[in-house]
Amino acid sequence: MDLLLELIVSLSRWSRGHLYDISLAIMASLLVIFGPAINQWVQRQVGGFNFVFRTLVFILLCAAGYGLAMIYLTPWLMRGLGQFNNYTLSPVLLLVFIVIGVLADRR
Repeated sequence: MDLLLELIVSLSRWSRGHLYDISLAIMASLLVIFGPAINQWVQRQVGGFNFVFRTLVFILLCAAGYGLAMIYLTPWLMRGLGQFNNYTLSPVLLLVFIVIGVLADRR
């Protein structure tokens, strides 16, 4: 049992040094998974408008919306994940990536 706890603590310590990159990977994965559904919803909302307006909305959504989400939500996620202690960080990260994998598989 001590060996397992030491492994968890070691993985958590290593993860802390790479928490920004891990958070960025999580955000990118979530946007890849949910981006098409968001795009379809926006397309249904603006489908009746003229071509120029629809194009402008999609430019704003894809460039500004997704870009700003990556820039501003990644540090928030990093700070949130940083709140976990060394005994819970690596199991939480493992669980998050498993859930992302399951979501990606179902799409």
